[in-house]
Amino acid sequence: MLYAWHCVIEKMNHLGMMCVSPNIHNDTQRFIAMKYSRKSVERKAHAVPKIKFEQQQLTSFAGLVLLQPFLAALDFKASLARCFRHVRAGKVYGRATVFLQLIIHLLLGYRDLRESTYYRDDPMVKRLLGLKRLPDVSTLSRMLKDATGPSIDRLRRLLRRLVVDRLRELALARVTLDFDGSVQSTTRRAEGTAVGFNKKKKGARSYYPLFCTIAQTSQVLDFLHRSGNVHDSRGARAFIAECIGLIREALPHVIIEVRADSAFFSDELVTLLRDQRVEFTLSVPFERFVELKGMIETRRRWRSFDANRSFFESHWRPKSWTRSYRFVFIRKRVARQRKGPLQLDLFVPHEDGFEFKVIITNK
Repeated sequence: MLYAWHCVIEKMNHLGMMCVSPNIHNDTQRFIAMKYSRKSVERKAHAVPKIKFEQQQLTSFAGLVLLQPFLAALDFKASLARCFRHVRAGKVYGRATVFLQLIIHLLLGYRDLRESTYYRDDPMVKRLLGLKRLPDVSTLSRMLKDATGPSIDRLRRLLRRLVVDRLRELALARVTLDFDGSVQSTTRRAEGTAVGFNKKKKGARSYYPLFCTIAQTSQVLDFLHRSGNVHDSRGARAFIAECIGLIREALPHVIIEVRADSAFFSDELVTLLRDQRVEFTLSVPFERFVELKGMIETRRRWRSFDANRSFFESHWRPKSWTRSYRFVFIRKRVARQRKGPLQLDLFVPHEDGFEFKVIITNK
C-alpha cells in the first residue's frame, strides 16, 4: 500500500501538481502534498517598477577622511584661531574655519572662490570643517579682508613652526634650502599686483613671490610676497639670511646648503653665504661673462659624467670680486633643431649639439 502511494505522488510531482516534503518519524515516511494556485504562480509582467531616490549621504571627496586625524593631531584649527585672536570677534563663521576651508579648497584642486559651489553640500567637507552649512562665495571674499599685516605675520610664523617641528622629528644631518620665484597670474587689478615678466600670460598682472623650499621634505619654509614687476633678486639677500638664521637657531647641528638659479648670482650673496659658513650651489649667467664663454670654447678635454653629459671645473675670480671660487662647467648633448625647408627623405641626418651650464659652489 505504501509503495502504491509513493508511485502516485511521484507521478503527480512529475506533472507539477504537487509539492512533496518528506518527514521521517518512527521509521515511517509520510508525504504532505500541496497544490499550487494560479495566484501564487502568475504575476504581472507589464507593470513598470517604481523608482525612488533615497536621501543618502554621498560624497565625492572621501579622501578627506585621512586629513581629519592629521589636522586633529596638529591641533591645526586652534593654531589658526590664535593667528586671528587680535581681530574683533562676532562673526557667524570663525576666521580660522574660513582659512581652513581655503586650504581644503586648494587641496581639492580648485583655484577660484566661485568654484566652492561644487562642494558646498558635500557632507565630508562639512564634517571636516565642523559646519552644517558652508559660507557663500561673498562671505569668503568679505572675510579675507580681515587678513591684515599682523595676521599674515602670525600665519607665516605658524608655517615656519610646523616645518621646523617636522625637521626636528626627522633628525636630518643636512638641510637644503631651495630659493626660487614663481609667477602667480591674476585677471583682476588686485592689491599688490603689477605687470611684469610673464612667460605664459604676457601682459597679465601678477604676483612674484619668492619661496624657500626644504628639498628633503618638499615643504615651503617661508615666502616673500612681491609684486609682479620686480627682479628675482629683489629682497632676496635679506630673505635668504633670515631663512638661514631660522634653521640655524632651530637646528644648530645640521649642515645648511643653499641652492638658487642664475637670477640670484652676485658677489654680495656669495660673500654672505661664505661668511655664514653655508654650503651653496648657484647657477651662473655665463652669457654675461666673456671669460667663461672663452673657457668653454677653448676647452678640448671634458670629463664624462654619463653618455650625454660631461664637465670640467676651474677656479676663477670675476672682476671686482675679492676672491676666487670653484666654477663647474657642464655640457649636455641634445638633438639640434633643423631649420629651413622640410625635405622628405628616407633617411634624415640628425645633428647633435650641446647645452652648456655653469655653476659656482664651495662644496
